Amino acid sequence: MITALVPAEPRPLAPPDLVAAFLAGRKATTLDAYRRSLEDFARFAGGASIDDAARSLLSRGHGEANRLALAYRADLVGRDLAPATVNARLAALRSLVKLAGTLGLVRWRLEVPGVKAKAYRDTRGPGREGVRAIVQKAGARIDAKGARDVALVRLLHDLGLRRAEAVALDVADVDLEAGAVFIVGKGRGEKERFSLPDPTAAALKAWLDARGLEPGPLFVNLDRAAKGHRLTGRSVHRVIKALGTRTGIDARPHGLRHAAITEALDKTGGDVRAVQRFSRHADVRTLQMYDDARTDLAGRVARLVADEL
Repeated sequence: MITALVPAEPRPLAPPDLVAAFLAGRKATTLDAYRRSLEDFARFAGGASIDDAARSLLSRGHGEANRLALAYRADLVGRDLAPATVNARLAALRSLVKLAGTLGLVRWRLEVPGVKAKAYRDTRGPGREGVRAIVQKAGARIDAKGARDVALVRLLHDLGLRRAEAVALDVADVDLEAGAVFIVGKGRGEKERFSLPDPTAAALKAWLDARGLEPGPLFVNLDRAAKGHRLTGRSVHRVIKALGTRTGIDARPHGLRHAAITEALDKTGGDVRAVQRFSRHADVRTLQMYDDARTDLAGRVARLVADEL
């Protein structure tokens, strides 16, 4: 009688090799986000490191690994994290296991879905007056940090930049003589030229005068421990949050972009196509959401309906 041979579950690759392969070749901002996601999972799983957490996850098998991921999702939700944060951290885990499968290390995938994001988002941000107050608060300092923070706020708002786009800038990407900055946008592989409004260019000049023109990252850390290192997305969030707190405003980097897009729609009379060029959204429907929030279209219709009673 011939006995069928059932191949054993392959033993996982040494986690350092897998994790290194997973993180290799990522953009700096993506690398930081994935690493933070894996570090958070490692803390939840009780591992001493990302490598330990990867070993624990891959050695469990299909059912147990998915149960662990479900428990992790429940923990993330229980911490009242934003849906986008929960989904990003679960996506990092799914991608890690997918790579393990591609390399023939496991024969299963994580199937734990993300959480449903809220349909409504606040697209207004701190508003024009709020942004003006934040700029004034940053400019109240007459040192290098004040100059840096003003330039950072103005770029985030005036050009509607995402914080990842701002922190990726180098000194070489700024051409003050031409009044332009060259940015690699989200989902794009090449730098694009963007004209600088005069107030934005003046803020950048003041910062470069304080920083110096040495090649390297445009926005650098000025704290003693990490002085000269490129600002991270998390650092930018802390800077904007702190400026907002001192101004009495709940501020965050993406809120400055929201404020800029809403203001652009106001100034252009709701020209969604024109503002799409400014915001660089791939789908014009995203701009329509901003425009609906700006005009409170649903509220206007509700008032019309209510008036008929």
